[in-house]
Amino acid sequence: MATRGTRKKTADKPRYHHGDLRRALLDASLALISEEGFGALSLREVARRAGVTHAAPYRHFADKEALLAAVAEEGFRAMAAGMKERMARETTPQGRLSACGVAYVLFAMEHPSHFRVMFGPHFTKPPDLSASDEEEDAFDLLMGTITEGQRASVFLEGDPQALAMTCWSLVHGLASLLVDGHLASGGVTTGPQVEAMAEGQARLLLRGLARTTSD
Repeated sequence: MATRGTRKKTADKPRYHHGDLRRALLDASLALISEEGFGALSLREVARRAGVTHAAPYRHFADKEALLAAVAEEGFRAMAAGMKERMARETTPQGRLSACGVAYVLFAMEHPSHFRVMFGPHFTKPPDLSASDEEEDAFDLLMGTITEGQRASVFLEGDPQALAMTCWSLVHGLASLLVDGHLASGGVTTGPQVEAMAEGQARLLLRGLARTTSD
């Protein structure tokens, strides 16, 4: 017969309902990546950190790649939401393009584990980033802003996708240097410093994209 103390211990055991288990597994994965790196990541270790049985993760994820894909999908949607929020404050294509790039870099600073998963070599096939009618992905936002600037005759003519890829490459390079700790030696360590550097990069990028009277 169970004692009163045993019953209390059982009642206190964490129970996950209505998506709580999935959230707990994602959070445990991100913490593990942040603290120990990808080499330490396994469904067994994630389950241990989340305080559930070794079999519990398989209720939501077929394998480790599926878990990482869910982390990446969450990251891409959060990044796009941050970009849209910052871009909504601007009234010109130039301002929106700058906001797009700055938001990208700030997301990497604030969510480095998500960022590493999103762009890491972990997937045999790309994560499913299909968006709902209310969502746009980050690259669509970038390309749409460039197209808007071309229609307003403030950005260079040309293939908007190619121009967007160029912009993305530059911004992603800065974000990757930041996440990997390579900017700390230059004294760039705080949020305001990172934001200032991203804004400076955006100004240089806008000069290169600017359409002149001779174009």
